[in-house]
Amino acid sequence: MERVAAAVVIDAQGRVTGWSQGARLLTGRAADEVVGRPVAELLAGEPPGGVLAAGTGTVTLRHREGHPVEVAVTVCRILGPDGAPAGHVITAGRSPEGPVLVGEAFRQASVAMSVLDLEQRYLYVNANACRLMGTREESLVGRFYGDTAEDGEHARGFLRHLREVAATGRPVRYESFTAASAVPGAHALSIEMWPLRDVSGTPTAVALAAFDSSEQYWARRRLALLNEAATRIGTTLDVVRTAEELIELLVPQYADFATVDLLDWVLGADEPPAAPASAAELRRVAHRSVVEGNRGAALKPGESEEYRPSTPPAVALGEGRAVLAQAGEPAFDQWLADRDARSPEGRRHREGVHSMIAVPLRARGVTLGAAVCVRKYHPDAYGPDDAVFAEELASRAAVCVDNARRFARERDTAHALQHSLLPSGLPGQAAVEVAHRYLPCGSLVGIGGDWFDVIPLSGSRVGLVVGDVVGHGIQSSATMGRLRTAVRTLADVDLPPDELLTHLDDLVSHLATGGTGEEAAELGATCLYAVYDPVSRRLSLAAAGHPAPAVVLPGGAVEFVPMSAGPPLGVGGLPFEATELELPEGSVVALYTDGLVEDRDRDVDRATEELRRALGAPAGSLEALSDDVLKAVMPEQPTDDVALLLVCTRALGADRVATWDVPSDPAAVAAFRQAATERLTAWGLEEIAFVTELVVSELVTNAIRYGEPPVRLRLIRDGALICEVSDASSTSPHLRRAHAYDEGGRGLLLVAQLTQRWGSRQTGSGKTIWAQQPLPAG
Repeated sequence: MERVAAAVVIDAQGRVTGWSQGARLLTGRAADEVVGRPVAELLAGEPPGGVLAAGTGTVTLRHREGHPVEVAVTVCRILGPDGAPAGHVITAGRSPEGPVLVGEAFRQASVAMSVLDLEQRYLYVNANACRLMGTREESLVGRFYGDTAEDGEHARGFLRHLREVAATGRPVRYESFTAASAVPGAHALSIEMWPLRDVSGTPTAVALAAFDSSEQYWARRRLALLNEAATRIGTTLDVVRTAEELIELLVPQYADFATVDLLDWVLGADEPPAAPASAAELRRVAHRSVVEGNRGAALKPGESEEYRPSTPPAVALGEGRAVLAQAGEPAFDQWLADRDARSPEGRRHREGVHSMIAVPLRARGVTLGAAVCVRKYHPDAYGPDDAVFAEELASRAAVCVDNARRFARERDTAHALQHSLLPSGLPGQAAVEVAHRYLPCGSLVGIGGDWFDVIPLSGSRVGLVVGDVVGHGIQSSATMGRLRTAVRTLADVDLPPDELLTHLDDLVSHLATGGTGEEAAELGATCLYAVYDPVSRRLSLAAAGHPAPAVVLPGGAVEFVPMSAGPPLGVGGLPFEATELELPEGSVVALYTDGLVEDRDRDVDRATEELRRALGAPAGSLEALSDDVLKAVMPEQPTDDVALLLVCTRALGADRVATWDVPSDPAAVAAFRQAATERLTAWGLEEIAFVTELVVSELVTNAIRYGEPPVRLRLIRDGALICEVSDASSTSPHLRRAHAYDEGGRGLLLVAQLTQRWGSRQTGSGKTIWAQQPLPAG
């Protein structure tokens, strides 16, 4: 018997007087749109005159959306009270085979399908649904869903969505992941639920279809892991931390236990060896397990690992490809036996391990190490798709490891270069007591070009230098070394601070242009150069774009030296101005680089005030004061190098300095030779009196003969005996070899041979010739 799907009633005039719910579903037109209208307006084809006469046939309707709908109809005539025709009842039905085919399609569907009532009780389930749940249809039909499913996130989400569809009448589509099924392994299911309605449109049940989307799910998960690796691996440019980031990404999302072993040379400063990588040279750097406290392997990070040649890690390392292995395979069993032999107490943690994958870490054609992933609780074994994913992930991680290795090597090289260029031990000075600190920055940009120096000068004076080269890395360190050497060279000719910076500025400009005169590179630096004289207790200094030093007076008051800092070195065009001040004995001068007080997250004025307070605080020694200053002022995470140089001034009193004004009379030279001898006797230096007499005689005679008055003789007893003769002439003497018949020209040669060092320096009123002798032993 035919099942009615739609019914329409028309009167004798051909107007619609009745319209069923089935007709609405068939044409998309509601009753109020149709009732009262001629039935011909609903047709897309010929009028139904022949169909009405025959009682059956096929008509084509026009759907509300505009497309034609062809249906088979049956026509039944309606008679009025008088037996006259009053209209027709037209029904549209389906063939008797339709329900049978629909039922078979449901039962034989390749996806899991079910129908539940509004109280979530099973009405129908097909074979695939029974297989997925591991039960039979008879045990499900009529039972509440919650009584048939294991408690878990999947079951709770499934029930929640069933109730949502039953309550709202709206379809739902979502994805769920479950391992609780009769099918081995964990499965991702794409589930679609929709309401079933009766002829009146009222929901009466909920139908659902579940598609196994595990392959797509794992493909998305692997792709998500690769995307996540781009942001989580290689954030620190530290080799060990990069390996740990790889492990944290793998466990537990991809593996239950994972390790990263690197070759020894990767962890050092060596270049890759020419010989092929050997599994015997691996060192464990990171491992992780889903079981808290389970190391899984008998190694701690830093210990060496040795794989037998036939085991998957050794094969992966040697052949440069991912290697899969499962329980029962000889290579896998050998690897597991080696683990048990190394750590018997960890055997219980390895029971149930069923699959592993070993993949080499290769970057830029060089093998760096190997990563091993193991599954125990994860039900699915590693497959070919996992091997492809592991190689891609290992390739990305290896590049990050190699970048970290290269950065570490460059950083270590820069540190070594910087250490070799900075003063390793400052010479003892009578003029000052010195304490210094140098701290390289901890940022990823690398070591900078800060430097400091203490340079002995003639006349017991001392040169104090602190500078900073713009930039970081080996280039900055190399430039720093060149500038430090240049400062020492210029200081050796006793240039005053402002003139020294002028020559240094020319040198930086020359380095920036490469000597071609055309600008080739940006090279900037700052520098502060000061000269302290312990006899006069005067400090002369000049700066090129560098912070002014602070002076701590003996009473504890702290003052920043008011000075005009010229432009940074290499800018050119403006002169450098020298500042001079007299310091009480025991004053502390603090020279530093801008990294101590300047930072993008700090206020410079506030940091400078913190420096003032730290310098003024009581401290037992210069060394202690240096540490206190760094603790109080330096930022927690400095982004630039910090150099700090503290010097405590000393003074040479009258008991260690003797000065005479010399008249312009050669006959007076003998008297000053005698005066010098008497002073040496008073100092207990009779052993060097003879040489000193010759030096005094030659220098004073030359000053009287070739210089200009006034002439002054000065002896200084310091770590050495210094003899100085000054005059008002700016002409510097030159050492030359006298010929056999020359009457003069041998004085300076004699002085140079008899003394340890000699030289001349320009002064504001002329020049000074000096010679230095070592003191007698004891």
